[in-house]
Amino acid sequence: MKKTSTRLADGRELIYYDAREDTVRTAPDLRPLDPADRTATEIRRDPLLGDAVAVAAHRQTRTYHPPAGECPLCPSRGGRLSEIPDSSYEVAVFENRFPSLAGDSGRCEVVCFTPDHEASFADLTEAQTALVLDAWTDRTAELAQLPAVRQVFCFENRGAEIGVTLGHPHGQIYGYPFTTPRTELMLRSLARRKAGTGANLFDEVLAREAADGRRIVLDAEHWVAFVPYAAHWPYEVHLYPRRRVPDLRALDAAARTEFPQVYLELLRRFDRIFDPEPARRGEDVRQPPTPYISAWHQAPFGTLAGADLAGVGRDEFALHLELFTVRRTSGKLKFLAGSESGMNVFINDVPPEAAAERLREVAS
Repeated sequence: MKKTSTRLADGRELIYYDAREDTVRTAPDLRPLDPADRTATEIRRDPLLGDAVAVAAHRQTRTYHPPAGECPLCPSRGGRLSEIPDSSYEVAVFENRFPSLAGDSGRCEVVCFTPDHEASFADLTEAQTALVLDAWTDRTAELAQLPAVRQVFCFENRGAEIGVTLGHPHGQIYGYPFTTPRTELMLRSLARRKAGTGANLFDEVLAREAADGRRIVLDAEHWVAFVPYAAHWPYEVHLYPRRRVPDLRALDAAARTEFPQVYLELLRRFDRIFDPEPARRGEDVRQPPTPYISAWHQAPFGTLAGADLAGVGRDEFALHLELFTVRRTSGKLKFLAGSESGMNVFINDVPPEAAAERLREVAS
């Protein structure tokens, strides 16, 4: 992999990731942009819940559903200038022009998986997917060095139903200046289990799912995917490396090599969940692409603070990916209504065992 770092016209960093070492990237950003504002975000703490809220009013003016010919994530071609100055790229990462977090409040980056505007992640080759994994890993390593960053979150939102405003296949990376509430909940559960039995809760979850077997979706040599016992979403899959590691940097060569095949298979199954039977006989009756969120959970950096986390090290956290869709059946979405939004108590319409069975049915 070759990494080329440069600057956009407003001072934001842009990094190209290429498979070939002899690739040269020299195209300058010719747009007349004002210097980027890295002070526009404010982090506020909720005094009752104790969680953090990023206040970022400048995001109200971000690009919203531009036509394909004006996509800011396509390469710059034919006199049209975009966020990617070069006329082609493999994987490109740049600081978000409208960040939720910036400066002392963290960092937000955009990851462009492919220059093909009409593609999706599931359309990538295994080699392209391996390059994306390399980019995620490199960004995790780089952001871990920033004083303002406490935790790195790599994720992809796909589909207008999720709230995506740019149709080009891309993801994002957030460098949070704090440990996220969801991760803190996992760490507290991990600490309680260790204090009570000395066992690692993540290891126990994997062992329990393997022993049960009903919710296993994909069982590979170095990765295992399953629908969790208490899945929040109608179709939700958790993907773990079999060897527990705290973050992407710690994956071994064998797991990295196998990941593209496993991940692409999961994404392609998600696109077939809601297809009726005739679609699998070759008839053109497929549903629109399945909207989803794909999210990497990595251990926060530094010492874990708090009496309720005493004795838990970051190496006891288990890197994993959570993939889920907001669609509950053909043509119907799972909306977060009163119980979910008001009290954070999820009500799932699809039994996890049924979801796992469906995801096995649509295997390639």
